[in-house]
Amino acid sequence: MYEQVSHSLLNAILDDLKPEIRRQDLRHFYTRLGANFYAIYSLFFTLYGHREDFKPQMLRLVETMAKGYIDRSAELERIDIARERDHNWFLSQKWVGMALYTNGFAENLADLVSKTAYFQELGINLVHIMPILMCPAGKSDGGYAVSDFRQIDDRLGDLSDLRRVAEEFRKRDILLVLDIVMNHTSDEHEWAKKASMGDGRYQDYYYVFDSREIPDMFEQTMPQIFPETAPGNFTWNAKMQKWVMTVFNDYQWDLNYTNPEVFIEMLDIILFWANQGVDILRLDAVAFLWKKIGSSCQNERNAHLILQLMKDCCQVTAPGVLFIAEAIVTPLEVIKYFGEDAIIAKECEIAYNATLMALLWDAIATQNTKLLYQGIKNLPAKLERATWLNYVRCHDDIGFGFDDNDIRAAGYDPYAHRQFLVDYFSGQFDASPARGMVFMRNETTGDARISGSLASLAGLEAGQETNDQGLIDCAIKKILLVQSLILSFGGIPLLYNGDALGVVNDYSYRDDPSKSNDNRWIHRPKINWERAELRKKQGTTEYALFHAMKKMIAIRKEISSFADFNNREVVDVDNEHLLCFIRFNHLRASERVMIVANFDANPQYLDLYLLRNRGIDPFGQFIDLYSGRKPAQYDQRIVLQGFQFYWLTEI
Repeated sequence: MYEQVSHSLLNAILDDLKPEIRRQDLRHFYTRLGANFYAIYSLFFTLYGHREDFKPQMLRLVETMAKGYIDRSAELERIDIARERDHNWFLSQKWVGMALYTNGFAENLADLVSKTAYFQELGINLVHIMPILMCPAGKSDGGYAVSDFRQIDDRLGDLSDLRRVAEEFRKRDILLVLDIVMNHTSDEHEWAKKASMGDGRYQDYYYVFDSREIPDMFEQTMPQIFPETAPGNFTWNAKMQKWVMTVFNDYQWDLNYTNPEVFIEMLDIILFWANQGVDILRLDAVAFLWKKIGSSCQNERNAHLILQLMKDCCQVTAPGVLFIAEAIVTPLEVIKYFGEDAIIAKECEIAYNATLMALLWDAIATQNTKLLYQGIKNLPAKLERATWLNYVRCHDDIGFGFDDNDIRAAGYDPYAHRQFLVDYFSGQFDASPARGMVFMRNETTGDARISGSLASLAGLEAGQETNDQGLIDCAIKKILLVQSLILSFGGIPLLYNGDALGVVNDYSYRDDPSKSNDNRWIHRPKINWERAELRKKQGTTEYALFHAMKKMIAIRKEISSFADFNNREVVDVDNEHLLCFIRFNHLRASERVMIVANFDANPQYLDLYLLRNRGIDPFGQFIDLYSGRKPAQYDQRIVLQGFQFYWLTEI
């Protein structure tokens, strides 16, 4: 019955389309619209069917998709068709990413074009350019308080510069990733300004209330994101004489997706950027898209419906474009952002594996893999056409949001263990070489996160300060150890700007009033390109790290077993210092790679006899793909030096 209703409505909508749309060649558009319309109609009806304006809003939705298709270039349409034919293209092992701020990697977008060869030198072919849209000076939240969704920050360039970046990337087979902030706008966005001036239509774009009665109901169950700098979830607006929901900062107004106009506006923005040549859109703060009194206002069912609808609409207009879910939540919640009710990804094809990131840091601090094993074993299986984005560092802080049950299963007390990790990485633990900083400590709960660069957290900064070559060498080993795991785990590995060069903390943020109250800027440095030239000079730390990473990336791209088709098996090797898992070719299971990583500073051994039931010959001979050498082996055991890893195949 619903399908008949949806088809009838579709016919009526097509009859009512604007003449300028009907005159276009929309062959592929109509084919995709027909294939996806029932799902689009059903989701839109579930979210907005109770509204009197449902049908005109449905017409506007289809017109927005059609306009996006008409504006799409012939070149991008060819890419769409090729990716539709090879729909698992992004699961290949050939993709390796890097995240960066434009003005941290280069001077601006134009300068970034001139430095594109660096990516190919290292082997990077997916580049996430951190937020570049227009934001107010001093109230930007690192680029996530957008005042104009269609304009680039003029300090970085303009649309023509971005198009040149996209064109250069396409020539070099590099994917372009950009952010779209889904949950909120700046209070200086045109919509917010109109709302402040009393425009009722635009006040409905946000959560706006005359009194504290409803906000207080929300506050009873809503957690605070920035309790130190932005307590509470509502802000009084003197111009409107009303309260506005501001979950993140007081200058970031939460969008109201119970209003279909908001959804359509944001879809139009997503299609606009897809048409600038963006291959992957990172959808920021998706866990917060739907607000409901009596809940945490995170991970609500309707937030998933919003994303499913966004994906279906994008499939009609720009099917070659992928979505990344920026949802830093528990594994059981994050897996839902692939699409809970689907076999293939129905919401976002890619999600951040924040759990793996935090678990790797735990293993570095404890020199023990008990919690790492427990967390990986309990990581839910992903959908077929979905993949993880695996990373060690990113622009954000590190939170230790492990499941308390996993912590207890590893033999730790959850509260005490988190306190240890915060102390260790902030250098307050006596034996720690880490140079991190505590971020957003909540004095009520004791919760805290950590800021700091990969190199500084691994001990490189401490080694350089004291000119301790042993500490420097140890830090290099730790860096390569964790990077070897994100490159082999299964998913798209994502490096962070400067990590392949050993860039340490940048304390200059303290001198900038717009950054000084946010210590996350300590790990958002500007690359010193003169120093980066040391990557070409043997004997330097930069050379050691860069060439090791380059080698690992090149090897990864040649190993079909590293593609991501749920082809990973974690193995318990009865040694709490080692992590071991097997990657196998999903088409030819006999082709496999055994990954072994030693998180201890001391040598450890892998007992091959324990792997005989996994098809591993205890008397077999192996070769390490990374070094090209046979591992140290005796008495059915393989020996690993402190912080060493192996990518082993049988010979």
